[in-house]
Amino acid sequence: MHLEGRHLLNSTDFSIEELFSLIHLAQEIAENPTDYSQTCRGKVMASLFYEPSTRTRLSFDAAMKRLGGSVIGFSDPDISSHSKGESIEDTIRTVECYSDIIVMRHPEPFKPHKLSTLISNPLVNAGDGPNQHPTQTLADLFTIFMYKKKLSNLKIGFCGDLKYGRTVHSLIKAMDRYEDNSFVCISPDNLKLPEEISKNLASQLIESNQLEESMKDLDVLYMTRTQKERFPSVQEYERCKGSYILSHEKLRFAKEDVIIMHPLPRVDEIHESVDRDKRAVYFQQAKAGMYMRMALILSFLGIQ
Repeated sequence: MHLEGRHLLNSTDFSIEELFSLIHLAQEIAENPTDYSQTCRGKVMASLFYEPSTRTRLSFDAAMKRLGGSVIGFSDPDISSHSKGESIEDTIRTVECYSDIIVMRHPEPFKPHKLSTLISNPLVNAGDGPNQHPTQTLADLFTIFMYKKKLSNLKIGFCGDLKYGRTVHSLIKAMDRYEDNSFVCISPDNLKLPEEISKNLASQLIESNQLEESMKDLDVLYMTRTQKERFPSVQEYERCKGSYILSHEKLRFAKEDVIIMHPLPRVDEIHESVDRDKRAVYFQQAKAGMYMRMALILSFLGIQ
């Protein structure tokens, strides 16, 4: 699949057919990694992270390097000319001169969307504040497909901070495009899924504040951390943190074939005892993200 001349800004930017092509390419890469080890030789990816990241930044870096390409950029804007007062618009125009594809994370919602109008090379949104995280959604879709062999007719539970959790916002919009899916949103009242998202869903949505009762017939349980950096005050965060903690004991309420996902990092919302359960797939999910990002890079650069 070729995506030259396009950007990835939202989790719904690709058609259902394009998503399946990316999933199948990621699967092919995962099964035959050496076949792709030099496909991006001579290509350069710019990594511009204006907000902290571990998995997203490193998985993109690993993806490009495993494809034989190279990476430039920064993980802290204070070590760039941003600290001298350079505008982000000038930065991205300049960086385009040195690279073939740009990956950006920014704390301001829709900032990558605005910047994409200034450049011709592909721009990938690696998270824009509390808005969306489309490449995590690609990793999530690939993970669900690997374990469930489908993306439709699933009951998916989202638990935790659904107000500020951009990975939830992206994934629920993406999964709403597939037939016969339903969602159970488990959160405190003040961390519910934003109404602008929930009111536009075609799928059935149930809201709950009880984790144990809601787990019984889920196919997927997607846990999230409380987004401390998004809260208006430390006091409000302290009132919300630790609202839901998934323990091995609580898994007795879940189906034997449920998969437990988490975009990571986790804080206290999944007890370490759950790591040993075969239903916990969040570390496999992180690895799936690397393969999906490899597929994305190849498709944006027109290399198959």
